[in-house]
Amino acid sequence: MATPEQWLGKLAKLKIDKARGDPAPHKPLLLLVVLELAEQGKLPNEILPLTPELAFQFCTYWSVVAHRRSQRPDVRYPFYHLRSDGFWSPLGEDGQPTSERFQTRYGALPSDFVAFARDPACRDKARRILIAKYFQPEERVALYTLVGLPIPSEDQIARDAIYQAPEIASGQGREARFRLNVVAAYNYTCALSRYRLTTITGASIVDAAHIHQFADSRNNDPHNGLALSKNAHWLFDNGLWTLTDDYQVVVAVGRFAEDSSHQKGLMDYHGQTIHLPGDRALSPNPVHLAWHRKNRFQGA
Repeated sequence: MATPEQWLGKLAKLKIDKARGDPAPHKPLLLLVVLELAEQGKLPNEILPLTPELAFQFCTYWSVVAHRRSQRPDVRYPFYHLRSDGFWSPLGEDGQPTSERFQTRYGALPSDFVAFARDPACRDKARRILIAKYFQPEERVALYTLVGLPIPSEDQIARDAIYQAPEIASGQGREARFRLNVVAAYNYTCALSRYRLTTITGASIVDAAHIHQFADSRNNDPHNGLALSKNAHWLFDNGLWTLTDDYQVVVAVGRFAEDSSHQKGLMDYHGQTIHLPGDRALSPNPVHLAWHRKNRFQGA
């Protein structure tokens, strides 16, 4: 179950097509329509049908952005593609899940999204975020009026446009702390190549690499990290080398071809011990190394 803050976070990071240079308005406009349905007491509890009435409301909202989009809007596109943002799951005419855009007739609504949309305070925040983030200044004025919101101050619009859910902001802080801890522990030096380069502008050649990938572990402990140059990081993430519990490099022999006539190649590191932190207490945890050997390493 997502919290209201998490739903606001989803609204602030919609997967939007920007091929034309500006955010495509389809998804945010349809979500504004759905929020209006909730305000009118017409948002269903579980299944949202794709009806001519919904299409009419979407096209009416579309008139606000018609000056920058010449093609006739088709509500079926955002109705299907909002699945990727987690707002509902597309269903076909038979009520079964479908992966076909033009066969989608219904959206299965998460109950927590329905509760979110029906809450007046959440709904107003959602509208402000959508309008501030995805629309041009002149479009915003029209949309605030259309949804019945007072036009916010420029400062409020700017805050709405950069909204982040608290857990996203906290996650960024934890990731930054992970990088500070790991890179500094290795003295800004790549654990594999022992190459060190920093600049007066604050850049470093090394990344803070997760050993047990963060998407799976959610672990930003420094013992789950290695300071690696860009190349070494890519090679490690792709399982072309790993480490034993005593920090010796094991290369995935026979799984790649390389030409390194002007520099040391990956094969040259096989069997060597990596550069470790000055404080050995911050060395990689063997539990994380075992995960990498089992789940990422391509060699035997």
